[in-house]
Amino acid sequence: MKKYRKILIPLVVVLAIAGVAAFYLNKLSQDGVLNMADVYATIKKVSVYFIPAVVLLVLIIIALIVFRNKEWKFKFWLKGESLIAMLIAVMITVNAIVFGPMANLFNLNYASLDNVSAATLKKNGELTEEIANEGTVLLKNTDNYLPLAESTKNLNVFGWASTNPVYGGTGSGNVDTSNATTILSGLQDAGFKLNDQLSDFYTDYRKDRPVVGMWEQDWTLVEPKRSDYSDQLINDAKDFSNTAVVVISRVGGEGADLPTDMKAKDITYKGNEGDFEKGDHYLELTKTEKDMVDLVTENFEDVVVLINSSNAMELGWLNDYDNIKGALWMAGPGATGFSALGNILNGSVSPSGKTVDTFVYDLKATPTWNNFGDFSYDDSKYKFVDYVENIYVGYKFYETYYQDDQEGYSKAVQFPLGYGLSYTTFEQTMGDLQTKSDGTIEFEVTVRNTGDKAGKDVVQAYFTPPYKNGGIEKAATNVLAFEKTKELKPGESQTLTISFNQEDMASYDNQTAKAYVLEDGEYTIALKANAHETLDSKPYTLGRTITYSGENKRSTDGIAAENQFTDFATGEVEYLSRKDDFTNYEATTAKPESRPLTDLEKDGLTNADDYKIENDDKDEMPKTGVSNGMELNDLAGLEYDDKKWDKLLDQMTVKDMSNIITYGGYQTVAAKSVGKLQTYDFDGPAGISSFFVQAKGTAFPTATMIAATWNKELAKDRGEAVGEEAAEIGISGWYGPAMNIHRSAFAGRNFEYYSEDGVISGVMAANEIAGAKSKGVYSYMKHFALNDQEKNRTDLLLTWSTEQAIREVYLKPFEMAVKDGGANAAMSAFNYIGNQWAGGCSPLLNTVLRDEWGFDGFVLTDYFGGYGYMDADKAIRNGNDMMLSTTGETGAGLDDTESATAVKAMRTAAHNILYTVVNSREYENYDNASQWMPWQKTVIKINIAVGVVILAIQALIIYLYRRKARKNVG
Repeated sequence: MKKYRKILIPLVVVLAIAGVAAFYLNKLSQDGVLNMADVYATIKKVSVYFIPAVVLLVLIIIALIVFRNKEWKFKFWLKGESLIAMLIAVMITVNAIVFGPMANLFNLNYASLDNVSAATLKKNGELTEEIANEGTVLLKNTDNYLPLAESTKNLNVFGWASTNPVYGGTGSGNVDTSNATTILSGLQDAGFKLNDQLSDFYTDYRKDRPVVGMWEQDWTLVEPKRSDYSDQLINDAKDFSNTAVVVISRVGGEGADLPTDMKAKDITYKGNEGDFEKGDHYLELTKTEKDMVDLVTENFEDVVVLINSSNAMELGWLNDYDNIKGALWMAGPGATGFSALGNILNGSVSPSGKTVDTFVYDLKATPTWNNFGDFSYDDSKYKFVDYVENIYVGYKFYETYYQDDQEGYSKAVQFPLGYGLSYTTFEQTMGDLQTKSDGTIEFEVTVRNTGDKAGKDVVQAYFTPPYKNGGIEKAATNVLAFEKTKELKPGESQTLTISFNQEDMASYDNQTAKAYVLEDGEYTIALKANAHETLDSKPYTLGRTITYSGENKRSTDGIAAENQFTDFATGEVEYLSRKDDFTNYEATTAKPESRPLTDLEKDGLTNADDYKIENDDKDEMPKTGVSNGMELNDLAGLEYDDKKWDKLLDQMTVKDMSNIITYGGYQTVAAKSVGKLQTYDFDGPAGISSFFVQAKGTAFPTATMIAATWNKELAKDRGEAVGEEAAEIGISGWYGPAMNIHRSAFAGRNFEYYSEDGVISGVMAANEIAGAKSKGVYSYMKHFALNDQEKNRTDLLLTWSTEQAIREVYLKPFEMAVKDGGANAAMSAFNYIGNQWAGGCSPLLNTVLRDEWGFDGFVLTDYFGGYGYMDADKAIRNGNDMMLSTTGETGAGLDDTESATAVKAMRTAAHNILYTVVNSREYENYDNASQWMPWQKTVIKINIAVGVVILAIQALIIYLYRRKARKNVG
C-alpha cells in the first residue's frame, strides 16, 4: 500500500469530491429544495465527469505494475508525472462539474446578496400592521360590546393557540416569524394586562406547534383537556377579570389539503382522545375546544372569540352562547399584524375588514364537498377532480340557489361574502347610472359616517344579469367593482365613483355563441352591504344582445375570445345548471363513482412515457451565434415586437438558449452571447424568502387578509414594499402573488390565495403586481391555472371544468393581473386542465394568455420534478418558456436542440425571457454590473493557486530528479 500512496491519495481526493457533492445534494433534498429523483439523477450526471480521471488512474496503476522493474529514471518520471497528470485531471474534473451541472446551484448558494435595511423593515412592519388593522373582520358584536370599555384593562386569554398563533402558512409561502408580534404581546402593547398564569399554563402544556409541512403533516390541534384546568386556575382567572378572550386557530400549507375526515387512516393526529369522530373535519371545533369554550362561557360574563385561520371555518357555535359578545376573524396577519388585535379591542382602530369567502354552517353541504380531494380512474394512473359546480362557486351558488328562499339561505349561510361589522354606522347613497360612449358605466356613491366613531367603509357594487331558463348559466349576484373610503370622522362624508364597462357583465357562452355574450334585457346594478344585503339598486336595460366575436371583440382583448378549452377540458362530466331551479343538483354534486377514462377524455392525453416530439417540416432553421455586436441592454425599453429583437436573437447560441430555458430554478442564468446578466427570482407570496440563502424580508399578512381589507391601495402598497425589499436584497423576480380560487374551504394553500371570487382576487393581484413592477421587479402570477387543491397536484391530476367556469372564475384573476396590473411573468401549474398539462397547454399559454390578453413576457413551470409528465420539449413548443429546475434533471433538459422546430421554439422562449429581464431592475445599473458571479471569481483564483502549486510540484520533481541523478553519478 505504501508503494502506491501517491496514486491512492488522488483517488481518495476524487472520491471525497464525489462524496461531498452527494452529501450536498442530499442536504438540499432534505431542505425541500430538490427531490430525491433530482438528487440521484444529478449524482449520476456528475459521476460521468469522473470517468476520464478514473480511466487515467487505472492506466497509471497498470503502467506502474507493468514497468515496476524498469530502471529508476523511468520509474521516477512515471511516478512524478502520474502525480501531475492526476492533479491536472482532478482539477479539470472539478472545474467541469463546478462550471457545468453544479454551476446553477453555486449561483444560488453563493449569491452575493444584501440584507433588507432596518428602515425598510420598520416601514414594512408598519404596513403589515396597517393591513391587519383593515383586514381584521368583526363578525359579531352583541349590543356594541366592542370596543372594550376603558375600564376593562385585565384580560384572560384562553386557548393554547393564544401562545402559538398562526401567522401565515407553510411551504413556499412560509416566512420567518421568529421575532413576530404575538397575540399576547400585541394585547400588552395596546395597554391590556394579561393573566400570566394562563399563558404559563399553556406554554407549560406545550411550547411548539405541530408541523404541517410540505412533506409531512401533523394535524394535531393542541388544547389542554377541561380536566387540566384546576379550580384554582379558574378561580384566580375570575378574580383577575370577568372578561375572556378565546383563541381558535387553524393552519394550512403547501403540499396537503386540510383533512375532511380526521379519522382517516392517513391523518396524523396526536391530540386528545375523542377530539373527533369518524367523518369529522378539521374546520370544526374539536371536542376539547368545545369543552374549553363551555368552560370559559360558564365562568365569565363577557367573552370575545378570535378566529385565527385563513380557511373559512364552521362558526355556528358562536350563536350558541349568549355571553360570546364579540367575535373577530384574522387570517394570517404576518409578523406585526397581531398588533391589530389590541388596536381593535381598545378602540383605537374601528374594524373595516370584510369577508372574502362565504362562511357556511355546514361545509359538508357545499357543492364542492363530494368533488374535492382524492379520486382515481380505475384503469389508469391518472387522478381527477371534477369542478361539477360550474360557475356557481361560493357566494354565486348561495345567492342564486336561495334567491327566493330567505329561510333556506339563513340556515345555510352564516356570514356572506363581503360581510363585516364596524364600531360606527354608515349611510351609502347611490347616484344615477351614467353611460359613456365607450361603454363605460359610472355612478357615484356618497358615504356618510352616521355613528359616533371614526371608521372606514367599503362600497360594494354587484350586478344581476337577466337569465333565461336553460340558457347561458348566470349567477344571480356577481361582484362588479368596489372602493374603500378614507377614514371618516362622525358626520363626515366622501363621494366615491364606481366605474366599469358594460362588457364586464358579459357571460361566456361555450355552448352556442362560443364567445362572450351580453344578452339583452334588464340588468340590476346593486349597491350592497355584502353579497346578500342590498342597500340600493338601479336598472340598466340593454335593448340588444351583443356577441363579442370576430372583429367585435371586447375592448380589452387582443383577439376575440372563442372556445379554447371545451374540447379537452369538459370531459364526460355533468355540471350543475340553474335550469329549472337546479334540478340536477343532487346528481351533479354527488361523490363521483370510480370509472375508466373515456375515449374522449383520452384523446390528446399524454405523459412523459407516451409524449412524442413532433417537428414541422415547414419550419426554417433560425440563425444562431451570429456576431451582430449587440447586447441585451441595447433593447431595454423597446417594444416586444421591435425589429432589433431579431438581430439580438440571431446572436444567441443554442447552448445559451438551452441553458436559460433549462436552469430556471430561482434564477435566470447569464447568456454571454447576448450579454444577459444573471438574475435571482425568489419565493414567496407572503414575503421574500429562499431555500438557498438567508435572504429574508418582511413577513407580510397572507393574501386572504390582504383581500379582506377590500383596499386596493393597500394591495399596491404591499406590492411596492415587496419590490423595494427585493431590490435591496438583489432580487429581480418574485414568485408571487398567487391567485387561485378558494374553491373549497379545505384547500391547503388558501392562505396564499385571495378569495372565492375572481374579481376580488383580480383587483388585489393586479395592484400588487403593478406595485412591484414600479420598483423594477417582475412578478410571477401563479399558479396558472386551476391549481385549486393540493391533493394529487403532481400525480397526473386531470381537472375537468366547463370553459365558462374556467374563464369567468378561475382565469379571471390572471386576466386582470395581465390587463390591469401589467404582469409580464407567470408560473404555470402542476395540474392538467382537462387532459392537457397546464405547462404544456398552448390554448392556455399562447392563445388566451398572449393572443387574447396581450401578455408580453415569459412563463415558468412550477417546481420541475418531472413527476412522470413534465417535459421541457413539450413545454417550449406550447408556450411555457422556462423550467423551475436547478439541476436540469427529470426532463427539464431539452432532448431536441437541433431541429428547426426546436430551435424556433427555443428562440421564442428566449425572446420572452429576455424581454422581461431586460425591463427589470437588474438592468437599471447595467454599466456597473459584472458578467462574472462572485463564486466564479473565487474558483478562478483557486484555479490559479492550484496551478501554481502544480507548477511548483513539477519544479520539485525536476529538482529531485536532478539531485538524484547527480548523486547516482557521484
